Amino acid sequence: MQSIKTAQMVREIMRQFPLSQNVQNALLKINREIFVPEGFRHLAYSLEALPMGASQWISSPLTVAKMTEYLQCEGADSVLEIGCGSGYQAAILSCLIRRVFSVERIEKLLNEARTRIKTCNISNINTKLDDGQKGWSAYAPYDRILFSAMTMTIPQEIFDQLEVGGILIVPIQRGNAQIITRFCKHSHSITHEELDSCVFVPIQNGVE
Repeated sequence: MQSIKTAQMVREIMRQFPLSQNVQNALLKINREIFVPEGFRHLAYSLEALPMGASQWISSPLTVAKMTEYLQCEGADSVLEIGCGSGYQAAILSCLIRRVFSVERIEKLLNEARTRIKTCNISNINTKLDDGQKGWSAYAPYDRILFSAMTMTIPQEIFDQLEVGGILIVPIQRGNAQIITRFCKHSHSITHEELDSCVFVPIQNGVE
């Protein structure tokens, strides 16, 4: 039944946004019910964001699909996610990229995400409790970096941890709107393009 519901969810996503076969396959592999708080399991496959405690939300599967597609995972060996949250985005990325590193600042959420990842028998996700705006320098540089929270600016420290030729996807506040923005790092410059509107919780400082 779970696989049927997941397939229906993917079809619904594709009515609104085209997906590559690789991203479709990743979405089909992960049981979203595991990553949704128990009281919201009946809504696990809806294309809506859901609350998960600590004033945080699990992004809608449509948003996760968009972020993953925009990240252009093919050929990437490592990815840094800033904001582990429920762990669902990291789980999707683990199907596409060999090494996933995810940082979360709220200990309760991180512990819950670790349990879910273990339940899924995923072994290529590394997690850390820390302020995500510092990145995770020990394993840098990364081929890809993804922010799972909205920011006004990107710290230079994050760009320093991105490989030349790498891609960074981030929701950025532009006036009253949030825009998914893709940055590409070149040898002597960084270019960017605005891709899509979105709604994410703002990134916070420190650790809880």
